[in-house]
Amino acid sequence: MTNARNKALYVGVTSDLIVRVYQHKTKAFPNSFTAKYNCHKIVYYESFHTIEEAITREKVIKDWKREWKDALVNAGNPEWRDLYDELE
Repeated sequence: MTNARNKALYVGVTSDLIVRVYQHKTKAFPNSFTAKYNCHKIVYYESFHTIEEAITREKVIKDWKREWKDALVNAGNPEWRDLYDELE
């Protein structure tokens, strides 16, 4: 998740991506990082077979430098479009 100017980045894990992104967009949790920094665009996501795999990947990405995270988004979404309407 990122904000309108793509300055703040949020990395997280969920078992229901559509619902979780909607919660970020509507600031369902007003004290959260995404609400505070207006992170309402989903610009990148990955799917996994198990929650353990997802958590492991989340931890890896969270430890990355910002430039590596940007490169990951740029590889699949160079315009940093909001992918919400494309989620299934």
